[in-house]
Amino acid sequence: MFTGIITDVGEITELEQAGDLRARIKTSYDTAGIDMGASIASNGVCLTVVALGEDWYDVQISAESVGKTNIGDWKVGSRLNLERALKVGDELGGHIVSGHVDGVAEIIAMKDEGDSTRVTLRAPEALAKFIAPKGSVALNGTSLTVNEVDGCDFGINFIPHTKEVTIWGAAKVGDRINLEIDTLARYVARLGEFQP
Repeated sequence: MFTGIITDVGEITELEQAGDLRARIKTSYDTAGIDMGASIASNGVCLTVVALGEDWYDVQISAESVGKTNIGDWKVGSRLNLERALKVGDELGGHIVSGHVDGVAEIIAMKDEGDSTRVTLRAPEALAKFIAPKGSVALNGTSLTVNEVDGCDFGINFIPHTKEVTIWGAAKVGDRINLEIDTLARYVARLGEFQP
């Protein structure tokens, strides 16, 4: 489990397709404190560490994960929002994030408002019903509050701090963004299916 509070920005230094996709991610985390098999959310995708070096870790990525996320857009040099798994007793500064991406949204508009940036995204139709004003979503692993919803489109506001400490400062219209809907919204909707 994760909180959606990004704690590092990594960079892909190697990609290899050999059966599954394997990626090497450069990080400022102290890799001596990372266990083999640890989960690290990389742009919101929970990935398992399969190798470690002094300032990098490798992950192996299944075709299922590539198909459901924006991992197919990754290339050497791509920067990624990173978050290590939540430990018991850690501060829950965002919301409960599983690292199981539900689909890919697209940035369709961006507008500066003061020092912040208002971003409008379009969610896949099947996921739009789970997104509510003032609810939470995880976008590329970042816990964010939804401002408004209009059909499949929804708005997010990025403050300067978020743009500085994540990859959001480089976002642009047309970017494909990993979307994880709020776990509570998913279960409430599922329970509603069983009402008489």
